[in-house]
Amino acid sequence: MAADAPCMDVRDLEREWRDALIAKDVGVLRRLIHPQFKLVGIRSPGSVAVDLEQWIEALQRMDIASLEVRVTECVALDNVIVATVDAQWKVRYLGQLIDERVLLTDVWVREGDSWQVLRRHSSPVPQGVKIA
Repeated sequence: MAADAPCMDVRDLEREWRDALIAKDVGVLRRLIHPQFKLVGIRSPGSVAVDLEQWIEALQRMDIASLEVRVTECVALDNVIVATVDAQWKVRYLGQLIDERVLLTDVWVREGDSWQVLRRHSSPVPQGVKIA
């Protein structure tokens, strides 16, 4: 396997996750997301941590207008891939319009022959900050 192959795979996985998120395809999301998933987000009011079920429940209340993801860095080990993702999204959630750019760190683990995301850390990117 070429050294960059897992990183090419994670780019495809991130796009598949994005497409399933926009489509609210819970079946695909459950295939891509590990049962022990945790999302940790840092925002001005503080941090928030949600598990898979809380995240899927929140998704049902979202209206996603757009979501762009770009893997900017990837480190691949035997059964773990850590991806840094530059994401921009516009979503209406609980009546509020959210238009933000975030920097994500996704930890993917190999379960048998498939990859699942185990952890996601999300931090907003201040305006004017450039991501390599």
